[in-house]
Amino acid sequence: MNMGMVFALMGAALATALPGIGSAWGVGIAGQAAAGVVSEDPEQFAKVLLLQLLPGTQGIYGLLVAFITLSSIGILGGNPVTDTATGMLYLFACLPIALVGLISAYHQGRTSVASIGLIAKKPDQFGKAMLFPAMVETYAILALLISILSVSGI
Repeated sequence: MNMGMVFALMGAALATALPGIGSAWGVGIAGQAAAGVVSEDPEQFAKVLLLQLLPGTQGIYGLLVAFITLSSIGILGGNPVTDTATGMLYLFACLPIALVGLISAYHQGRTSVASIGLIAKKPDQFGKAMLFPAMVETYAILALLISILSVSGI
C-alpha cells in the first residue's frame, strides 16, 4: 500500500475514533447525571434522556466524514489515492471533525450534566435547558461542514 492511501486511511480513522471517544465520554457523564435525576423523579426520564443523547451526535458526524472519505479514496468506490500529497490532503481534511468532535462532545456532555441539574430543580425549564448543550453542538456542525467540504473538494 502506498503512503497516500495510508495517510487518507489515517484521516478516516481519526474522523471516526476521536469523535466516537468524545461522544462516549459525553454521553457517559450525562447518563450518570440523568440516572441520578430519574432515581429521584422518574417522570423526568424523557427530558433527561434527550439531554444525555446530545453529545452522541459528534460520533455520527465523524462516521459520516469517514464514509465520505472512504468512498472518495477508492475503498468504497471512487478513485484510489496513489500519491502522498493527496493522502495528506485527506488526512488534514478529516482533522476538523476529528479534533472538534472529540472536544465538543466532551464539553457538550458536561453542559448536558448542568442542564440535567436544571431539570432536576425546575422541570418546567426544559426548553432553556436544551439550549445550553445545543450551543456547543454549533461548533461540531461547523467542523463537520469544513471536513465534508474539504474531503469533497479533493
